[in-house]
Amino acid sequence: MRSLLIFSVIGVATMLATAAKAQNYPWCAIYKGGGTNCGFTTFQQCLSTVGQAGICIQNSMYQSSGGQRPRYRRDNPD
Repeated sequence: MRSLLIFSVIGVATMLATAAKAQNYPWCAIYKGGGTNCGFTTFQQCLSTVGQAGICIQNSMYQSSGGQRPRYRRDNPD
């Protein structure tokens, strides 16, 4: 019984970690029924999916995976 509980906890933790990673997009749909889907790359994509069933908001947890843009050095022609 104890091993079943341990495997259940590990399974749930794995699913939650995977779901959190998969939802790293800049827009979230908040549905009237209480559901949330943060899997949208554009505001228009979110609006077309949610329709009249909810609203779209920016994902406050979104972190771009691109990091900082590289700086380019401009060589002096002299």
